Amino acid sequence: MTVRNDWTLSEITNIFNKPLLDLMYEAATVHRENKAYAEVQISSLISIKTGGCKEDCAYCPQAARYQTDIEVEPLMTVEKVKARAAVAKANGASRLCMGAAWREVRDNKDFDRVLEMVSEVNDMGLEVCCTLGMLTYDQAERLKAAGCFAYNHNIDTSSDNYENIITTRTFDDRINTLNNVRKAKLSVCCGGIVGLGETDEDRVKMLHTLSTMEQHPDSVPINALVPVQGTPMENNQRVSIDEMIRMIATARIIMPKSVVRLSAGRNEMSIAEQAMCFMAGANSIFAGEKLLTTPNPDFDTDIQMFKQLGLTPRKAFKDVVINTETMEAIV
Repeated sequence: MTVRNDWTLSEITNIFNKPLLDLMYEAATVHRENKAYAEVQISSLISIKTGGCKEDCAYCPQAARYQTDIEVEPLMTVEKVKARAAVAKANGASRLCMGAAWREVRDNKDFDRVLEMVSEVNDMGLEVCCTLGMLTYDQAERLKAAGCFAYNHNIDTSSDNYENIITTRTFDDRINTLNNVRKAKLSVCCGGIVGLGETDEDRVKMLHTLSTMEQHPDSVPINALVPVQGTPMENNQRVSIDEMIRMIATARIIMPKSVVRLSAGRNEMSIAEQAMCFMAGANSIFAGEKLLTTPNPDFDTDIQMFKQLGLTPRKAFKDVVINTETMEAIV
């Protein structure tokens, strides 16, 4: 299937609104044509610095201005991160994502420590992904040099709906960081959240933004909001499974080569519901007891699910070209 970057809103809308079974069938067909459909990447996401964030993201319990149960924790030590990485690798994870509750990366001792974490985890044979907020091109280059493989920076929702969710930064700020990440030749991980009170039109527009980038994100996380008491969205209704399948299937069809990541909200899904998401094109999950600060299925539960569904974990750096002179991954 030819990868397109010129999708129109009407084309994506027509795909998104297909009868669900037809949509799933088409997405499953595209998935089998472009990916090893029974291979799913296991990623582990840890919060290396928790709480106290200056942002006002309406969904996030780590924002300092909201009264949630999240306790502020300082930046982890390198040794603790290495220990967590070892557990994740032993349980089949091929990627470790490190998240810090920062508005943006600052050039200080904390960032130096993060660079050391990146180097140490990379040496363990894991793909290293960071999500640290906004960053400059120079900072992205420093992450790349330390061994960082990917950078996550979600656009969250449509550009039209963005200011209803976040006012402390702009949609263009997000895009600027993504441009810095791509320019530094880091793998781009970028998706969004469903269940923020957005319309179907917002969902389509978010997918349109991702699918019309000059190069599709290498990884596209589809998150279902996990409402947390104390945040402005504590009373939002949970997203239904058909809504998640519709998002995953549409993403798979319009971004056939990207990894589509079944992310937040998986803890509330049955194995049968997750199986439908995999059929619809999801080929990555986050495993481990917590997804930053929200509950997530533990490794043992997911290992049993993989056995039941006949899934196999994707190995680290699969399909990645290595520069034999520098031994660096070419993204």
